[in-house]
Amino acid sequence: MKNTISILVENKPGVLARIAAMFSARAYNIDSLAVAETMDPTVSRITCTAVGDKLEIEQIMKQLRKLIDVIRVINFTTANGDFITREMALIKVNAQAKNRVEIMRTSDIFRAKIVDVSHESLTVEVTGDENKMNAILELLKPFGILEIARTGQVAISRGSKRLIDRQQVPIKKPGRAKKPQQNKH
Repeated sequence: MKNTISILVENKPGVLARIAAMFSARAYNIDSLAVAETMDPTVSRITCTAVGDKLEIEQIMKQLRKLIDVIRVINFTTANGDFITREMALIKVNAQAKNRVEIMRTSDIFRAKIVDVSHESLTVEVTGDENKMNAILELLKPFGILEIARTGQVAISRGSKRLIDRQQVPIKKPGRAKKPQQNKH
């Protein structure tokens, strides 16, 4: 089952590399990955999708929470409540004169935009959930897809729920916990 995991992290160099290394070391594959700063410039949100059974995903969540710069981890797929996912794709399609109108109609149906035109191709920009992406790709395949660039999924909870509220959830301070000193008696 595909899981959408949102990870809030301290916005520091090397954090993404440590998270990717954690997945790699445990032989888990990241299907999509999107990273950006939040409204707080000291915090970034990493959204990734990974396929795994319940135990594998629980293990991923536990390992992520152990990482130093990780503030909060949530699996939107198993969390209570709804969430919204979107991704963006740029699709370059072979567009001979006889097919241009049909490609443009297909784009309109999906509320996609034509963002580049040449004599041989059209580039379509589309935003939506995974089902929408797969549907437009299937309809454009017969024309000849020349190239695809996809952003990866981003996700957010519906309604007024927030992944983090700095007034309610204290930020985990970076740095390792100190070991208790032993008495030399």
